[in-house]
Amino acid sequence: MTEIDNVMVEMGRAVEQGRAGDRAGARAALEALWDSVGADGDALHRCSIAHYCADLQDAVADELEWDRRALAAVTDLTDERARRFQESLQVRAFLPSLHLNLADGYRRSGETDRARHHLGLAMDQADALPADEYGAWLRNALDRVRAALDAGSRAVLAGPVPA
Repeated sequence: MTEIDNVMVEMGRAVEQGRAGDRAGARAALEALWDSVGADGDALHRCSIAHYCADLQDAVADELEWDRRALAAVTDLTDERARRFQESLQVRAFLPSLHLNLADGYRRSGETDRARHHLGLAMDQADALPADEYGAWLRNALDRVRAALDAGSRAVLAGPVPA
């Protein structure tokens, strides 16, 4: 049985706020949540907040900093904790998206070797993705980032790279 998690509820509201066009407000809300959780707080909270906060940054360097925080936090996350939020979650399934976001950020910042490293990790772990619409979407994003990297493109990709 999953539990109600007020931090995740507030995070969801902030994410929707950002999707509705208020990026600055959403970013401020997520950063306030980050501060309330703390650097040593619940790993699911830290990983999720950082993961979504990265998408709301205006500068690639800031985005990468949040993406690195998300990846660092996931190392403290257990399947047991993730499943208390949603029964089907597995920590291993978080990794392709976390590494993909780092690969895309490094690609856009011109750090090709780092981009290829994280893209390789994301692709190696793609077997952990669910066989559903989200999994297909993320696999497609892996292909798009790989193609952009192979083409030497530093442009923002059309359409979202999964969060």
